[in-house]
Amino acid sequence: MDLKRYFKKIALILLPMLLATESYSRCAPTYPVKRTSHLTQYVDPFIGSAGHGHVFVGANVPFGMVQLGPTNISTGWDWCSGYHYSDSTILGFGHMHLSGVGTGDLGDIVLMPVTGDVVLKKGIQGNQSSGIYSLFKKNTERVSPGYYAVHLDRYNVDVELTATNRVGFHKYTYLGGSASDPRIVFNLEAGIDWDSPLKGYIVQENDSVISGYRYSTGWAKDQRVYFTAVFSEPIARFMVSDSTSIQKGTSLTSEKTYGVAYFKPSAAKKVIYVKVAISAVSIDGAKKNLRTELSGWNFDKVRDRADRDWNKELSKIQIYSSDASIMRTFYTGLYHTMIAPSVFCDVDSCYYGSDQKIHTAKDFVNYTTFSLWDTYRAAHPLMTLIHPERMADIVNTMLNIYKEQGKLPVWHLVGNETNAMVGNPAVPVVADAYLKGFSGFDKDLAYEAMKKSQLLDERGLKEYKKWGFLPNDTMTQSVAKGMEYAIADWALAQVAKKRNARSDYAYFIKRSRSFETYFDKSIGFVRGVDSCGRFDTKPLDPFLSVHQKNDYTEGNAWQYTWLAPHNVRGLVRLFGSEAKFISKLDSLFIVNGSMGPDASIDISGLIGQYAHGNEPSHHIAYLYSFVGQPWKTAARVREIMTTLYSDKPDGICGNEDVGQMSAWYVLSALGFYQVAPAGGIYVFGSPLIDKASITVRHGRVFHINVLNNSAKNKYIRKVYLNSKVYNKSYLIFEDIMAGGNLVFEMGDTPSETFGVKVCDRPETIQ
Repeated sequence: MDLKRYFKKIALILLPMLLATESYSRCAPTYPVKRTSHLTQYVDPFIGSAGHGHVFVGANVPFGMVQLGPTNISTGWDWCSGYHYSDSTILGFGHMHLSGVGTGDLGDIVLMPVTGDVVLKKGIQGNQSSGIYSLFKKNTERVSPGYYAVHLDRYNVDVELTATNRVGFHKYTYLGGSASDPRIVFNLEAGIDWDSPLKGYIVQENDSVISGYRYSTGWAKDQRVYFTAVFSEPIARFMVSDSTSIQKGTSLTSEKTYGVAYFKPSAAKKVIYVKVAISAVSIDGAKKNLRTELSGWNFDKVRDRADRDWNKELSKIQIYSSDASIMRTFYTGLYHTMIAPSVFCDVDSCYYGSDQKIHTAKDFVNYTTFSLWDTYRAAHPLMTLIHPERMADIVNTMLNIYKEQGKLPVWHLVGNETNAMVGNPAVPVVADAYLKGFSGFDKDLAYEAMKKSQLLDERGLKEYKKWGFLPNDTMTQSVAKGMEYAIADWALAQVAKKRNARSDYAYFIKRSRSFETYFDKSIGFVRGVDSCGRFDTKPLDPFLSVHQKNDYTEGNAWQYTWLAPHNVRGLVRLFGSEAKFISKLDSLFIVNGSMGPDASIDISGLIGQYAHGNEPSHHIAYLYSFVGQPWKTAARVREIMTTLYSDKPDGICGNEDVGQMSAWYVLSALGFYQVAPAGGIYVFGSPLIDKASITVRHGRVFHINVLNNSAKNKYIRKVYLNSKVYNKSYLIFEDIMAGGNLVFEMGDTPSETFGVKVCDRPETIQ
């Protein structure tokens, strides 16, 4: 044999393997991120407090029942959380706030340090002689996770706030002349926007304890908050009022209830501490919460503990980026995902149920604030990655809601079903936990709850069962409602398949394809059909959106045509070919037209007609990967992250929506996003960070290393998973949960091969 030819042949075989090994060995991470326990330094809670972000600003702990912060005197859509960055007024400091929602509520149990006589009612902005409120200067505000501080100009008082899970801790420093007449007002009338008081009760129990409750109605129709407040020094005098006049005695029950605690004057500055515990069960429950969670008067110690709690949760994802603004945007986003769901039970596990009865949570922690139409898309899939210890509690909460109200939650708030938004979004959340193998909940009950929720006769489901779709001559928002029900059907069908419930699988998988009914192939858009299955005869304006009065929910035909994340292949078939699908998808990001005067203000963050400020669009940029063009996904995802998010107060392009907007950013910045609503197929996009370490189930760590990353190098050229070349444009949940190493090699031009082959593309299981 010719030895020269032999070795040449061997070299041709081995050389590519050696080069691949060398390429990977140069980039193989041993430990991508230098771990730090001070991640709160990157969190700026003001991000999203301007514009239409509607985020909560104040003091709380991760998933805490208490959100203690300022409430502005202003009301309206941009004050749904009670606070807007543009405002300079403070009515008081309430103990419960929502974050990022589009409807105002809560704001309960408001305290306000004052001096001298004040009128016990809301004042008119600009008239300091009216009402309790004070002006403040922005440069006196300081806020970090678990802490808020401000100076009240009108009263010359420094306010500092921190919190535990169920207790708000106030520190009021009366400066100069204000110390000569220090008072603290309890305002049981005030709530945020739609919230109105029904009954308030307040009583002075002794020289340092004030207790009571507030019943109100609003978005949550039957809300009950009990409290007890303990002061660091004796109360010199206590006065009660019904907002029209001072009443006799030291207790009062009325619709609009106020109390004023007077304290001994001081010649110099005076510091008064107040600990306020809340409960949805009883005053005694609030007292138990206080005794268990907060003893002593060391404010700094409690503040430090809150900071440690936040650092512990934030450290579940350790990232590094050379761009400081990315670090701030990422960790503030991660912080926003952990304001809710909020704990909604006392330390003894008692909670106020959906049936307006008191229950005891057996072997689980009860939660509230489920903005599920938003959060099922990214916030809950993120939670399955980094909060596995909470998944059983979340599912058990939903199953107990099912037992109490006869269906899984839709948009649940403080023991109340608001039925806000469309579809059955808890079904994908429960199905996702089921399919990902989480334990600690009754699997049979979970299946029963999902199935019965999808078979009710309410909210369009009766018509859905009758016709197999929702006709627009019987209801408004028919397309949006029907497409959301189809998504829930698909998630339930996957659980039925796992359980070998064949007839159920056949029924629900068929219903999951009902979105096809709305697709008008002659124009390439989804649109309303009547009860005979006929499209409207009048021409469709795909740009037009009429808030809650046409076929779509907070959107138009351009945006809703893509709402089939559970069956992308089926959607492609409706277009007739991948080329036509891609052409239409390209157009989405460049077309412009008027949505009309009655369009929802929630439709924001526009790139063409892509609306990132509203959740039904959140999966759309990732659809290119399903048709073999992951580089277009990369370009659009990178554009969204860098133009529609920032580390400024207006750095969120739409309502934060209880963590969903931020969860999209967190996942996308890591390099992937769960498109299908359940089961765990995470599609690659364009990682924004340079390195990451994600602590997942059983303490395992999943490392991400991004090579050659820059604004220009936004395209994935190669991927390595655990030292092996990885050609697929997606990961599955089990890959991440196993821990290991993921390496992206980035470049300034698209790869001609990565993720292109059909076998390398993501596919939603049918």
